[in-house]
Amino acid sequence: MRGFILRLLIIILGLYLASRFLSGVSISGAGSFVLAALLLGLVNAVIRPLMFLLTLPLTILTLGLFIFVLNGLMFGLVAALLPGFAVAGLGSAILGAIVVSLTSLFASWFIGPDGRYEILVRARRG
Repeated sequence: MRGFILRLLIIILGLYLASRFLSGVSISGAGSFVLAALLLGLVNAVIRPLMFLLTLPLTILTLGLFIFVLNGLMFGLVAALLPGFAVAGLGSAILGAIVVSLTSLFASWFIGPDGRYEILVRARRG
C-alpha cells in the first residue's frame, strides 16, 4: 500500500511539473491532481496496452516514435474525462506525457517494488 501511495505522489509531482512548466497543460485544485493521477494510472494499465497492440504496425513503421503520440493521446484522454484538467492540444499532451514519464522514471530509480527508498552504492576495491 505504501508503494502505491508513493507512486501516486510521484505521478502527482509529474502532473504538477507539467502544469507548472507547460503553458498548454492546466490542472486546477488538489483533488484534480489526485483524480488525474489515479485516472492516468488506470488508463495506462487498461487502455494503453490495448491501443499499443492496435497501433503496433504504425509503431513499427515509425520506428517506435508513435509511442510518444500514443502516450499523448492517453494524457489527453484523462484531460478530456476530468473537468479540472485541460490540455491545449496534442503537442501539449505529448509534452505533458513526457514530463510525467521522466519524473516517474527519475523517481523510480530510488524506489523499490515494495515502496522503500533504495540507493545502490558501489564500492571500488583496490
